[in-house]
Order: sequence, then C-alpha cells, then structure tokens
Amino acid sequence: MNGQTRTNIKPGITVLIVLKQDQRTGKLTRGIVKDILTKSPNHPHGIKVRLMDGQVGRVKEIVPEQQT
Repeated sequence: MNGQTRTNIKPGITVLIVLKQDQRTGKLTRGIVKDILTKSPNHPHGIKVRLMDGQVGRVKEIVPEQQT
C-alpha cells in the first residue's frame, strides 16, 4: 500500500518514510506512526507523519502486518 492516502495511515502502524534530508537519495527510514501531520486526504509525495522516535517524514510505503 502506498502512503499517499490519509485513510490508509493510522497511529501505531509500521511505515517506511523518507526524511527531509534523505529526499535526494530516497533513503527510507522504518518506524511506527505516532501522529499524522498532513490534514488533506491525499498528497502526491506522501502523507507527512511523526514517528514514535520523533522523526518526521513522508510515508512512501506501509509495511504489512506480520501474520502469526
């Protein structure tokens, strides 16, 4: 699932984001969503979120939950 639609993203899910300083390289950072910062329902570059560790970036990919 991509991170361009706000309804796909909920606090507590694991996502891959691109941080502002990593936008040129495209390096992804994995983390758990704490807050959703983008107010609009869609964003072409990804919904902006704050991770549990305080890092802020745009969601590029939603990591599927592991089935146990």
